Amino acid sequence: MSKNGLLVVDVQNDYFPGGRWTLSGMDQASDNVAKLIAAARAAGLPVFHVQHVMEEADSPFFTKGTIGAEIHAKVKPAAGEALVVKHEVNAFLGTDLKAKLDAAGVKNLVVCGAMSHMCVDAATRAASDFGYKVTLAHDACATRDAEFDGVKVSARDVHASFMAALGSYATLAPTADVIATTLKKG
Repeated sequence: MSKNGLLVVDVQNDYFPGGRWTLSGMDQASDNVAKLIAAARAAGLPVFHVQHVMEEADSPFFTKGTIGAEIHAKVKPAAGEALVVKHEVNAFLGTDLKAKLDAAGVKNLVVCGAMSHMCVDAATRAASDFGYKVTLAHDACATRDAEFDGVKVSARDVHASFMAALGSYATLAPTADVIATTLKKG
């Protein structure tokens, strides 16, 4: 039987209201992340937390040593849960994330977190490329408005566009379905 695991990407203080890089819908998304974490813990499944830390003192957010870079209180790692600190968009790049997943025997990976169009996108694609069966809890992710070539794109549309594209790399499902089917005792 393939082992399931949960990957929580960058649910950090700077993404919440009052932070330096506020995301649209982060409170609701993080509530769903917390539900996923609780379900994984109850089922005895491994939870892997990713924390993005920027080394540059003038970084726009997640600056090393700041409260904004800390993982939000709603989703703090429990004792024994893996914490992977990254310095790039992709949680696998320059980290031991894959080694930790493999050591835990994870084959099926549930992904959630922020930002939909950056770090969640990169982690989902990389996990699929590494051969993991990926489920993306689409309502446990958040993003923000974007702009390209003078065209403003709402966070809702950014999120929808990236979820549509990630359907080629992952099974997309709402939190309640992920809990009922993937993050249960097996």
